[in-house]
Amino acid sequence: MNISRRRFFGHSVAGAAALVSIPSIVSGVISKRETAGNYSLIKKSDVILFQGDSITDAGRDKEKELPNNPKSFGSGYAFHIASTLLNDLPGLELTLYNRGISGNKVYQLAERWKKDCLDLKPDLLSILIGVNDYWHLRKGEYDGTVTVYENDYRALLQHTKEHLPDVKLVICEPFAVLETSAVDDSWMGPIKEYQVAAKKMAEEFNAVWVPFQKVFDEAIKHAPATYWTGDGVHPSMAGAKLMSEAWLRSVV
Repeated sequence: MNISRRRFFGHSVAGAAALVSIPSIVSGVISKRETAGNYSLIKKSDVILFQGDSITDAGRDKEKELPNNPKSFGSGYAFHIASTLLNDLPGLELTLYNRGISGNKVYQLAERWKKDCLDLKPDLLSILIGVNDYWHLRKGEYDGTVTVYENDYRALLQHTKEHLPDVKLVICEPFAVLETSAVDDSWMGPIKEYQVAAKKMAEEFNAVWVPFQKVFDEAIKHAPATYWTGDGVHPSMAGAKLMSEAWLRSVV
């Protein structure tokens, strides 16, 4: 074999070794629950609700807000999750909603909670909230603190459990990714405090925890940060798929 062919095959093998799929990235950092894989949290005729800010909103149509409807779900991680559940579990006749709204902070979820949560009577409620509670403070558009975030979050979850005592909760970790257009080193200390507060809520309310920061930290070892998110907060197509894989592995 000549030198050029040896180099070609050497580069090919090295390149193949570097290729890691999104499921592999996620499985490397999230251990499945003991009952995961059999959809133990999801029952026949369950209502599943995704709540949050623009990351959940993902450009959804807010005119009709239909369940199990692609336009009403937008193009983000919630769409990928819902599509997977509907594909895998057709016999369960699930009803899935996305009610994320761009720009929301915890107190704004509370302001619309009756219409966009309690009245829908979800059996499983997934919440991703927190980045705006910090980002809008950073931009001088909001005067809340991490203490306000934690107190507001706790009050919202207590209110939810009072009205829906059997609801199963999924708390998703707010995240930020470095080397992107909006996120730099000055983000990481403060956003960590919001992540700690969100994790505390998951523990207090016996919720499933989805560690998005951990997953993105692993993902950037395999592709540039901007492959996963342009600004460090809003996921790309690949980032949305990464998030959905992380949610599914954590929850089901």
